[in-house]
Parts: sequence; C-alpha cells; structure tokens
Amino acid sequence: MRNFCRCTAKRCARNKREGFHVHKLMGNERQQFEELFLPFLDAAYNLARWIVHNEQDAQDVVQEAYLRAFKGFHGFRGGNGRAWLLTIVRNTAYTSLSKRGIEEKFVPYEEEKHADIIPFDRAATEMVSEQRKEELRNALERLPAEFREIIVLYEYESLSYKELALALGVPIGTVMSRLSRARRRLQQEFAQRQSGEAVNEL
Repeated sequence: MRNFCRCTAKRCARNKREGFHVHKLMGNERQQFEELFLPFLDAAYNLARWIVHNEQDAQDVVQEAYLRAFKGFHGFRGGNGRAWLLTIVRNTAYTSLSKRGIEEKFVPYEEEKHADIIPFDRAATEMVSEQRKEELRNALERLPAEFREIIVLYEYESLSYKELALALGVPIGTVMSRLSRARRRLQQEFAQRQSGEAVNEL
C-alpha cells in the first residue's frame, strides 16, 4: 500500500509537471501565433469584406479563419505568413458564401474588346477626388469575385506575384494574366458608369 501511494504521488506530481509544460507550450504557441498573424488582421478583413460584400459577414469570416489558422498552426512551416493566412481567409469566405447559397459567377472577359483601356495604376492616380474614388470602389464591387480579390490583394494589400500565387493557389503566370484581365475589366466597369452618367446629364 505504501509503495502504491508513493507511486501514485509520483504519478500525480509528474502529471502536474506535464500538464504545466503542455499549458506552457500552448501559451507559447498562442503568443507566437498572435505575433505572426495579428499584424495581418486588417488585410484579412479587407479581403473578406470584398469577397462577401458585408461587414458583419466579413468579421465572422475573419474570426472563423483565425480559428482555423490557429488550429492548423502546427502545420505552418514558416515562410510567407501573410499569404498562408490570406489563403485561409479566402477559403473561409467562399465557404461562407456557399453555405448561404450564394454562388459567385466568374464572368468571362473578352480581352480584344477592351485592349485600349488604360491601366489601373494610371487611372488611380488620375482619380484624385473622393467622388472618383467612390466610383472606383463601386466599379470594383461589380466585378466577379476572382477579379475583386486579386485587385484587392495586389493594389491594396501590396502582395507580390509570388505571394498572390501562394494565396490563390495558382501559378504565377495565371496571377499575371488574371490581374491584367481584372484591371481591364475594372476600367470597363468604370467607363460604363461614366458613360451612363454623361447620358443622364444630357
């Protein structure tokens, strides 16, 4: 009996020590996770907002994405943390849309019809007024999801082509092609809105 009690006491002490170490490891993991990924919170929300079109839904998406990211943190092998996180945010956003029965349709784009449209960056520098900025945002809202997300990630979040390839899960060549098409489609949407307003003023 004495031997049993001594063994039980030792086992309890060992379990307490192990429990303390596990708790400490979890605490360290959480701290590391927050240090790595909380700086990307605004980028995560921005991407989610442009995909789901709703602030509250975007907040829910980001919260769910961060929970998923934390659960999968043990599988993160270092490297580009922002692209890794935004991949999860993107997938979570599309899952949210799917659960609500919303299907984002990827509208085909005819490259030859809009080859003369000016590039996005040049247009952005010309649109200095708040009204023009608002019109540009409205035009961006009307784009298909695949075009919205790549413009937001490249123009607003400043992801490189390599980071975009990681976040979107496509080759760099596809990134470049899709970004070019998205910019042109954005300018088409903006030009159509401007033409409509001009007609209404007549």
